[in-house]
Amino acid sequence: MEKDNGMKDKAKGIKDKVVGEAKDSYGDATNDHSKQAEGKAQKAKGEVQKKVGKVKSDLDDKNNK
Repeated sequence: MEKDNGMKDKAKGIKDKVVGEAKDSYGDATNDHSKQAEGKAQKAKGEVQKKVGKVKSDLDDKNNK
């Protein structure tokens, strides 16, 4: 079983946040409210994913002490 110290979750979170910001900006520039909402939701998902990764990382650090 592969050890997961949260890095994958952090990376996915960063990717989702960046893509979400791009969609939000595109939606704002084109007045596409649907795309804006999609971007905001993806940014929020990315933030949560990053926090999950941080918790996993913190737990891994604590367990390795």
